[in-house]
Amino acid sequence: MPNIEDFLSPQEEQDIIDAIREAEKNTSGEIRIHIEHDAELDPVDRAIEVFHYLKMDNTKLQNGVLIYVAVDAKTFVIYGDKGINDVVPSDFWNSTKDIMQSHFKINQFKQGLIQGVLKAGEQLEKHFPWDHSDLNELSNKISKG
Repeated sequence: MPNIEDFLSPQEEQDIIDAIREAEKNTSGEIRIHIEHDAELDPVDRAIEVFHYLKMDNTKLQNGVLIYVAVDAKTFVIYGDKGINDVVPSDFWNSTKDIMQSHFKINQFKQGLIQGVLKAGEQLEKHFPWDHSDLNELSNKISKG
């Protein structure tokens, strides 16, 4: 089992963090990425658990989006809070997942994550535009488990 730290290089991680900053620049929404070896639970259940652990359910407008990746299981989940789920088109998360998966299949993990982040950011900006009183409520750092 490779070290989870080796899934992305430090430069790739920084590029993804930069994409998160860019995606959040014009929205009050929050995007996080969590990477771990394997989900001991169903991946969706584990994503929900991580969402709560990272306190993403504490955003003022319920507009947090988590991209959860279980490297060894070769699976990922995009989990949006109630506020964002109530306003995005019904096929939005599936279309975002398809874009990411097309990159993951050819081992372009950084590009897949960046595309997912930017696509989520577009919807967050559309439905939750930035306001002068908005604060970055959550860290942009990639969490690992």
